[in-house]
Amino acid sequence: MENIQSVKQRFEIIGNDPKLNRAIEKAIQVAPTDISVLVTGESGVGKESIPKIIHSLSHRKHNKYIAVNCGAIPEGTIDSELFGHEKGAFTGATQTRNGYFEVADGGTIFLDEVGELPLPTQVRLLRVLENGEFLKVGSSKIQKTNVRIVAATNVDMADAIDKGKFREDLYYRLSTVDIHLPPLRERGDDIHLLFRKFASDFAQKYKMPTIRLEDDAVRLLLQFNWGGNIRQLRNVTEQLSVLEQKRDISYATLKQYLPNVGSNLPAVVQNKKAQSDFSSEREILYKVLFDMQRDINDLKKLTMELMNTGNSTKVKEQNATLINKIYANDEEREAQLASIAEEEEVPETEVEVLNISEKIPEAPEDKYHFAEEIQEEESLSLQDKELELIRKSLEKHEGKRKDAANELGISERTLYRKIKQYNL
Repeated sequence: MENIQSVKQRFEIIGNDPKLNRAIEKAIQVAPTDISVLVTGESGVGKESIPKIIHSLSHRKHNKYIAVNCGAIPEGTIDSELFGHEKGAFTGATQTRNGYFEVADGGTIFLDEVGELPLPTQVRLLRVLENGEFLKVGSSKIQKTNVRIVAATNVDMADAIDKGKFREDLYYRLSTVDIHLPPLRERGDDIHLLFRKFASDFAQKYKMPTIRLEDDAVRLLLQFNWGGNIRQLRNVTEQLSVLEQKRDISYATLKQYLPNVGSNLPAVVQNKKAQSDFSSEREILYKVLFDMQRDINDLKKLTMELMNTGNSTKVKEQNATLINKIYANDEEREAQLASIAEEEEVPETEVEVLNISEKIPEAPEDKYHFAEEIQEEESLSLQDKELELIRKSLEKHEGKRKDAANELGISERTLYRKIKQYNL
């Protein structure tokens, strides 16, 4: 039995990744038998090398080896391609044709992209695997064949079976031995080894000096996702070899040939945006609540001064700036909460701004009777005036709140709250 290193040299397989070595080892071990093999892995990882190794190390190595790309054959003709057809079996069948299973009798058939086979063809293939029998299209004569089948796919077979696209019994017959090839991005330093091999091959092919990567370019090469695997790496190397005048490839130069560099990094743009919007609105609400708390404390201070001095005029003069700030903040909060409510469709009753005239604490009657009288008299006077103005404005504009609010110089939301407050 040949060893792994000699097989790599014979089939020009580059790399020392443990998963790759294990796949080659399994191919060497299963080659002398007639067990059917399923090779799995992403597109471009080199699955076609495994059936060649198996055939060349088997007792069938002197007979036919046929590779069939099942995904490239139209559904209407694939049965004819695989099993042959009789003359007149369908329009255009002007003569009898032997299919691949008849031609490869005694040899090996490699069915690439076997997951793309249509269901009727899967039934025919299952019969070949079970007893070596098949029927040509348009014939009722059973024919025998002795072929070894090695299949490959990049399809998630479990998912295909769940969706009814692939027969479960056929899958288990094909995958007596499953050989998985790792994607290029998981093979570490093998990526640079493959790049150097391809660069050398293209230098000989196009008769030019071999390109080499600078250290930072090597790091980029190893970090890139390589969705197209070895096939993509080969194409990029060929482009660099042909198009670049300089033979030393820098990070910036290599980056130009790698599409969507950084696309393999995790990024959830939509969630970040949503989180940012939420945080912004939350900060506004917090600010409004803190401002309200500060205004309440200021109101307590004003009330205490009023109760202690009993001189409302003097208190107003000394604290005019503070009073204006409180009422100005009230209007600002109205605008902020209204904008948030419009965006989030918050019901009017869910966002309520403190009305200063509603929440002034009362002083004990026995100690601060004079201050209580002044405060009560002024508050009632303001409420009466406010009620009268609102009623007149609504009557003038025939109940249109928007017009009434504009004339009163307040927001429509504030007017609505006042209407509820006074039961208008």
